[in-house]
Amino acid sequence: MNHTQQLAERIEAKREEFIQISDKIWGFAESRFQEFQSSNLQAEYMKAQGFRVVQGIAGEETAFTAEYGSGKPVVALLGEYDALSGLSQQADRPEHCPVEGCSDGHGCGHNLLGTASLAAAVALKEYMEENHLPGTIRYYGCPAEENAGGKAFLVRDGAFQDCDIAITWHPGWMNQVTPSGSLANFRVFYTFHGKSSHAAGAPHLGRSALDGVEIMDVGVNYMREHMIDEARIHYAIINTGGTAPNVVQSEAQVLYAIRAPKVTQVKELFERVNDCARGAALITGTTVDIKQVAAYSDYRANDVISQRLGVHMDELLPIGYTEEELAYAKKFQQVITDLDRENLKETAKKLAGKDSAQLLEQPLFDFRVTKELGGGKGSTDVGDVSWVVPTGQFNAVTWAAGTPGHAWQIVAQGKGPVAHKGMLFAAKVMAATAYDFLTQPDLVQQAHQAWLDDLDGETYPNALPADAKPEIW
Repeated sequence: MNHTQQLAERIEAKREEFIQISDKIWGFAESRFQEFQSSNLQAEYMKAQGFRVVQGIAGEETAFTAEYGSGKPVVALLGEYDALSGLSQQADRPEHCPVEGCSDGHGCGHNLLGTASLAAAVALKEYMEENHLPGTIRYYGCPAEENAGGKAFLVRDGAFQDCDIAITWHPGWMNQVTPSGSLANFRVFYTFHGKSSHAAGAPHLGRSALDGVEIMDVGVNYMREHMIDEARIHYAIINTGGTAPNVVQSEAQVLYAIRAPKVTQVKELFERVNDCARGAALITGTTVDIKQVAAYSDYRANDVISQRLGVHMDELLPIGYTEEELAYAKKFQQVITDLDRENLKETAKKLAGKDSAQLLEQPLFDFRVTKELGGGKGSTDVGDVSWVVPTGQFNAVTWAAGTPGHAWQIVAQGKGPVAHKGMLFAAKVMAATAYDFLTQPDLVQQAHQAWLDDLDGETYPNALPADAKPEIW
């Protein structure tokens, strides 16, 4: 029995413990920098397993590390546990049905993500103890991946400075090693200040902050024709200045997400958006405060780590599903939107060509996708880690094929049997891959050299403002 099988057996032996942790975090459904129950649950579990735990790192109360072993190499396993706001949903229900008294939900599967990485660390720790292996395994409990880029603060404050290798994964509907290509991303608040007045009796005495927001948004929308195709800009009006139309709004606020393939491109767009804001303030006779609260760097996949992840994914696939599990997935596949269904068809054509109809009959893709489908258009703070540590990431199937991201359908499937199987599969892949680097110094050196070659002299483009800090907003 090889080490992959032995590590997999250790994970299976504790499967009910890991499922229970994941399901509890699903129920906590805590959003960015508020993951106190989720973080404490994992930290206490790791203490009980014999790890050295340090909580509240880099100014993030809900961040922690759990470490075992000593010396080099230091292999990091990255976990997350934050939920998304506005995605409350009952488990196992194939219709939108929010949980009463709860507004948030795990619409990106982070209850599974963090638990799988934790499980891999636990299995490795036991194996290292039994076989007297050198090196250090370190689990990172990382908060606020959604919207706030929690890992960027950890990187900025040196939490990864002694790491040699970083490994993580993400839930999804395909088994695939993640390529380079996530988008760099700034999150920025624009707060307009005007002057209140009676909108009917003395409108000439007022200066509308809401007008400032709206004119800014119009200006940015006209920018879209004149920026690179790969860029993305989105916004949400956070504060409209009240609900009374007969009062000129004295304050209004909008939150922007500005994305592009490279941080330098985001910075250029950021300045143009700032000009739109300043111009809108000038037009409306208001003032505007600009506050950047988060920055994500693009993800750079390490070829050496990616290759080892692929080897172990192939070794452990197929996951294998029962008829009941296939039927479970099918019922959720039937409630995706027409647009998501078209996206699924297009993906199937890329993967299977003329056999795509046969592939579409499978509600779960139980194989590794090796065709290049292009980098994701979302953003992840794993990108920041990849600039300072050789990093590998992969996706594993945890929900029905075609399920849209950041949607109630993901929350509904988050405690289901498919999600649990995918989580445990991911843990096994990470444990086996981490073992390779713990026991093969040459492999660590190869990964380091590949990382240097990929950077080609570039350095980490830390785009967080010097005064930015982890905070709830």
